[in-house]
Amino acid sequence: MDTIDAMRVFVAVVERNGFSAAADALDLSTAAVTRQIAALEKRLSARLLNRTTRRVSPTSIGAAYYQRCVQLLAEFDALEASVGAQALQPSGRLRINAPVSYGIARLAPLLPGYAGRHPDVELDLSLSDRQVDMVEEGFDLAIRITRQPAPALIARRLAEAAIVLCAAPAYLARHGTPARPDDLARHACLAYSYWAGGDSWQLQGPQGEVSVPVRARMRANNGEVLREAAIAGMGIIAQPDFIVGQALSDGRLVPVLPDWRLPPVGIHAVYASRSHLAPKVRSFIDYLVEQLGTDAAAPPSP
Repeated sequence: MDTIDAMRVFVAVVERNGFSAAADALDLSTAAVTRQIAALEKRLSARLLNRTTRRVSPTSIGAAYYQRCVQLLAEFDALEASVGAQALQPSGRLRINAPVSYGIARLAPLLPGYAGRHPDVELDLSLSDRQVDMVEEGFDLAIRITRQPAPALIARRLAEAAIVLCAAPAYLARHGTPARPDDLARHACLAYSYWAGGDSWQLQGPQGEVSVPVRARMRANNGEVLREAAIAGMGIIAQPDFIVGQALSDGRLVPVLPDWRLPPVGIHAVYASRSHLAPKVRSFIDYLVEQLGTDAAAPPSP
């Protein structure tokens, strides 16, 4: 027996002075109403209703129980309505993980706009270039810059970043400018620690695709560190445009092998499960898609 349902049946019987009228109001059979009342009285070990051939009325215990049922059901309905409203309205703490450079360059400027739209959401942004365990570390959402998101996660493509080969003019003046991809093997390169290709750079150009082994003069797990090292003349880097774009614009870095390109990487919003996706997560992903101007497909249905 569902106690809440039984309480609703009992209240209906009292308010309508009979089993048949209560059954009509609740869209139940009279027999079903009778069973519910019998089960409730058995559960409580008390007689709740006086029954005559002409009317049904509560006993003294039943009258007191009726008053408490009305109060409790009203509180229960209010609680369900409140939870339902919260389930539809973005609210609560939203924990986001993003790579350091992308978080600063692209994500941070977008946060005030989202916060203005959704004042009930508390943003909690954690920047790290390592790949966090979202479930274990309690993140609702992560931004991943990769060509292939982990298959265990649900991914929404937000945008794309070009990977640019570049170096400081001073470095190229001292060591020469590479004329073809094989020349990179003779140059000092600045390597990103989390680069999926290890010590090989995959380039696409006029002769198709080539894999070039590179010599890492320096490694770092942050693209901005590598950019500053390249500007200082330490070697050649391959980094996303959002990291090196300004340095290329002002001439501190110049493109290397302009006819050759590394494959672009996707910017993805990833989350652990499509089941009951929280409004705060869905609304943030939709906002990023809108702001980043992608033609990404609609997210999976929850």
